[in-house]
Amino acid sequence: MQALRLPDWRTAIELTEVDQPEPGPGQVVIKVGGAGACHSDIHLMDEFDAGVVPWNPPFTLGHENAGWVYALGEGVEGLEEGQPVAVYGPWGCGRCVRCRQGMETYCENLMEAPIPGGGGGLGLDGGMAEYMLIPHERFLVPLPDGLDPVKAAPLTDAGLTPYHAVRRSLPKLTPDATAVVIGVGGLGHMGVQLLSAMTASRIIAVDMRESALKLAKEHGADIALKSDDTTADQIRAATGGRGADVVLDFVGADATLAIGAAAARQMGDLSIVGIGGGSLNVSFFSVPYELSVQTTYWGSRPELAELLELAGRGVVESEVTTYPLEDAVTAYEDLKAGTVSGRAVVVPNEAY
Repeated sequence: MQALRLPDWRTAIELTEVDQPEPGPGQVVIKVGGAGACHSDIHLMDEFDAGVVPWNPPFTLGHENAGWVYALGEGVEGLEEGQPVAVYGPWGCGRCVRCRQGMETYCENLMEAPIPGGGGGLGLDGGMAEYMLIPHERFLVPLPDGLDPVKAAPLTDAGLTPYHAVRRSLPKLTPDATAVVIGVGGLGHMGVQLLSAMTASRIIAVDMRESALKLAKEHGADIALKSDDTTADQIRAATGGRGADVVLDFVGADATLAIGAAAARQMGDLSIVGIGGGSLNVSFFSVPYELSVQTTYWGSRPELAELLELAGRGVVESEVTTYPLEDAVTAYEDLKAGTVSGRAVVVPNEAY
């Protein structure tokens, strides 16, 4: 079968022939219907070296995946061939407290995981291929009626990551609150939708691109602001001087972190979701009093099930630009160029 592989760190990706996987005991093979292309993959291609993460190439890319159950290993129960499923991306040990809570992204026993600190497309073979091996049935979440694998695939990361970030700040997202979304890309456009669907807060979207700001308005943003050195002042003006109750930074660069800290309200939340490599000086007087600054990483398996239900009912929808598997390299080139609308999704198979 064909697969898009990362041969080594800082090496060009390549579409090549590999053996089709077969499931062992407790394992499942899915026929891939959609695999999202993520900016974090570009970090793997262009920036990482050996030792940065506890796993190494070669492996097949694609950690946002959905498709259909194709083959079941011995002992697998609760799934049937042809069933549409989404893949929960972070693969932990399954036994520690965090994993038993469904938060395998925060596994505390990483050396006992299928791949330490990774998963399919992150150290093990991912979904940029015709078929994908899933090491345990718990990593599959059935799709609700009305949700196809192409739309579901980006929800497993680009949807789940902002869903988790929004959900953890829900107590502060009251009807009189203001939420700011910085960066309306693959994750940020989902963040705007989720804030609109889950809260009655006012939403301010921030981006450098007019097309992204237009997308934000279409998905529920009340105010759209161009990112520059006046953005924080504009947010404070729009909130009567008090600042934003919740800031979700989907970029994570020096400039966006500075905007978030300057625009945040006392006792607010600043969640750093993007991995843009920026840093924020935190001291007694450098941020508003009692501002909670936190990083978030992906989300839990129960949260993915909740999000898929919302999408199945049409409450939220991932905007996608699709590519056939033979054009998967082009998908990443477009992602680097910033020309993708919503999320780039590679489609290895169009039907079961």
